[in-house]
Amino acid sequence: MNRNEFNVEKIAKEFQFDGQYQKAKRNTDGHINDTFIVYFTKDDGKEQRYILQRINHSIFKEPEKLMENVMGITQHMREKIIAAGGDPLRETLNIVPTVDNKALYVSEEGNYWRAYLYIEGAKAYELPESAHQFYNVGKAFGKFQRLLSDYPAEKLHETIPNFHHTKLRFDALVKAVEEDVMNRAKDVKEEIEFAFAREHDTPILVDLLEKGQLPLRVTHNDTKLNNVMIDTTTGEGICVIDLDTVMPGLSLYDFGDSIRFGASTAPEDEKDLSKVWMDLNLYEKYTKGFLEEAGASLTKTELEYLAFSAKLMTYECGIRFLTDYLQGDTYFKIHRPEHNLDRTRTQFKLVADMEEKMDEMNKIVEKYMK
Repeated sequence: MNRNEFNVEKIAKEFQFDGQYQKAKRNTDGHINDTFIVYFTKDDGKEQRYILQRINHSIFKEPEKLMENVMGITQHMREKIIAAGGDPLRETLNIVPTVDNKALYVSEEGNYWRAYLYIEGAKAYELPESAHQFYNVGKAFGKFQRLLSDYPAEKLHETIPNFHHTKLRFDALVKAVEEDVMNRAKDVKEEIEFAFAREHDTPILVDLLEKGQLPLRVTHNDTKLNNVMIDTTTGEGICVIDLDTVMPGLSLYDFGDSIRFGASTAPEDEKDLSKVWMDLNLYEKYTKGFLEEAGASLTKTELEYLAFSAKLMTYECGIRFLTDYLQGDTYFKIHRPEHNLDRTRTQFKLVADMEEKMDEMNKIVEKYMK
């Protein structure tokens, strides 16, 4: 079945939705799953909206395990939110079960479907509209980390194994350079040299984890701005969404990736590198929000490596883009020739800028440590 030919009304009947089905609208923000907003009219005449989503099982090959992760952490957070007097219907995702009380419906075509309550009065943004908004995003991801700080991360399934294992990502780059299947290595010597010169950074965090000096945490692993719902009235970040990549990892991965994406002054694929640097004001606002919520639950070693994690996650992303470019652009979607090379260069420009600002970045962390 073509991805545009789903019989949404028929699929909706398989879930415990309240009211009469009215219509469905495709949400085009995501790039992996097929997402629809479905509209229902309840008996009292009020509109009720839900999210109905087909999980892309070519990417997430074990949807049942993925949903076990989602169910476990959302229930844990819900209990914490209720105990604190919060609103569990808005501050975490709420799974709508199937008619036979399961988290997933498997269609005749073998597609995996799930549903959530729609969070009203909130929206997600692609880029921060202000430093204060980025501060609120930092608070939201910090709260996510705090609420799950006592969750047994070892119980989670790895939805994408070794996702942030920087040493293995570097090894993949070395292999891509050696094989050079597209004969591109000769044209990117400067980028390869930049990556190779920082090999010593690649094992630092994974080694600390293996030695027990960093705790295994529940990590989101896709901590971009658009995965936080912002309340349209208060401007607060109320709910972290898109939990498909939640798995065991390091809190540093989530912090670092947020800075990589959100504190940059330019898009990820900006061709004019003079526009690309790490905005220290945005970095400080996010760090302040994150540590206000999560600081007390983090260890001394986690705090010590917080600033470094921003550099490492940016470097890791850069070597992933470079690896894909050398291999013929087989993983990341491209929209122009050398798209992955442009992405590589923005990430490496950010890395170099962070290296110059690392002392200031560390001082900012110290400023907001609890």
